[in-house]
Amino acid sequence: MAVSSPKDKYFSVWLIFFLLGLGTLLPWNFFMNATMYFTSRLKDSSLVDSSANQTEAAGEHRSVLEAKFNNVMTLCAMLPLLLCTCLNSFLHTLISQHLRVMGSLLIIMFIFIITAVLVKVPLEPLPFFSITMVKIVIINSFGAVLQGGSELHDAAFSYFITACAVIFLSLLSYILLPKLEFFQFYQDKNRKQRPDKENSVNLMNTESKEEVPGQTTQQNVSMVKIFKKIWLLALSVCFTFTVTIGTFPAITADIKSTLNGRGSWDLYFIPVSCFLLFNLCDWAGRSLTAICMWPQKDSVLLPVSIVCRLVFIPLFMLCNVQPRLHLPVFFYHDGFFIVFMIIFAFSNGYLASLCMCYGPKNVSPYEAETAGAIMAFFLSLGLALGAALSFLFRALV
Repeated sequence: MAVSSPKDKYFSVWLIFFLLGLGTLLPWNFFMNATMYFTSRLKDSSLVDSSANQTEAAGEHRSVLEAKFNNVMTLCAMLPLLLCTCLNSFLHTLISQHLRVMGSLLIIMFIFIITAVLVKVPLEPLPFFSITMVKIVIINSFGAVLQGGSELHDAAFSYFITACAVIFLSLLSYILLPKLEFFQFYQDKNRKQRPDKENSVNLMNTESKEEVPGQTTQQNVSMVKIFKKIWLLALSVCFTFTVTIGTFPAITADIKSTLNGRGSWDLYFIPVSCFLLFNLCDWAGRSLTAICMWPQKDSVLLPVSIVCRLVFIPLFMLCNVQPRLHLPVFFYHDGFFIVFMIIFAFSNGYLASLCMCYGPKNVSPYEAETAGAIMAFFLSLGLALGAALSFLFRALV
């Protein structure tokens, strides 16, 4: 007789996993949302003519570090994410889950404490730029192991302190997780199913008549076999994030409001219309997959929809990106950019989540974990490719 599973009282296990996900994603999002703070500390005052209008001068005479910050920030975030996701798939059997999660959260929290302290420490642009990029590399490396009315500097300080608090809560919740009955039940159930998986692998080894070192060879064969089942979904999620990171935030963060003289609108245009709107719509798209999963995993509409997102690259490039050298401004009004951003972010969240959900469902249950690792690798590959291409896309504007 099957043992009935316990209930997740007060959604405690769900909340803990939500906090762990938040602790993984929030650091990178805070760095992106605080981009105005970082670029403000990279300004070269010698490039600004005191006789000229400050707003025009700031836009037309940016220092090299200020102009390239978004591109380099994205690249320094996505390359370590790709490398560490790849390494994690090989090292997860050598390093315990407890050590990987706790160690990663502690290191990320330590980096954010340093970041918060540095808000109050004056530094020259080049050392500040270098330290910031090193911190981004560290945060995204260990993140992969997990998978208004105030002054600008004060707002940035509150960003980083909030991130520290969320990561600290994530640590506490992870310590509490093994004590919950709901979690213990499924952990025990998973352990009981592992011998079946090992027997299946051993049987396959026998049939293939592999000699020493049969285990490593069989893992490679199994990986290839699983990839053949999910290759289209893996490439789809890779392509989705290549388009997204290729334009966001490298191009979108440089779009200027055309409603001049609207006071606070100029100040909050990018934080609200770019970063806040992207995160809200991306989250809405991901959340929708909980109640609606269309197109189906075998439908040609899914990859076609993903390829159609290529249109966002020229759409954003033809908005009021400043400074610009080559292309004309075709979509001048702020409303165009806001509409593009809503559809862009929502489609990213929805289509990427569909791919990630369908991947493990395309294989046998005992292969689902490996399929998930393959999907995570191609997601990271898409992020890295997008970061590299963002330099080209921005240079073409």
